[in-house]
Amino acid sequence: MKKNNLKRTRTCVYNINYHFVWSVKYRRKILTKEIESYMRELVHQIAEDKGFTVDEFETGTMDHVHLFVTAPPKLSPSLLIQYLKGITGRKIMEHYPELKEQLRKGELWNHSYYVETVGDVSAETIRLYIENQTKHY
Repeated sequence: MKKNNLKRTRTCVYNINYHFVWSVKYRRKILTKEIESYMRELVHQIAEDKGFTVDEFETGTMDHVHLFVTAPPKLSPSLLIQYLKGITGRKIMEHYPELKEQLRKGELWNHSYYVETVGDVSAETIRLYIENQTKHY
């Protein structure tokens, strides 16, 4: 485990990273450079307000978003995506009302998302570490 990747709260030390992917409703290619720039600002502001960090942000082929974040254990992946999709969706639609013509019901994001955990140590390394612990009693 690399010590420089560790984050701290008052009661724990953690290295929790998530890769999120979600798409625009109907896979419409509407994430222009201008919208991407605005969304990047929003995502970083949300992270600062909610207590997590954004390590990477990309909008793919104008129809989906890739995000790599580090978050404390109190923030579940479902809560993180709720913040990210909910706030960005509402603010982007307010800032770019012309998008409502391309998206029924004024919803920017598809309801589903992809998430995976990412760490510095593989699952196999952790399994071996635990299996090789000696009992001292």
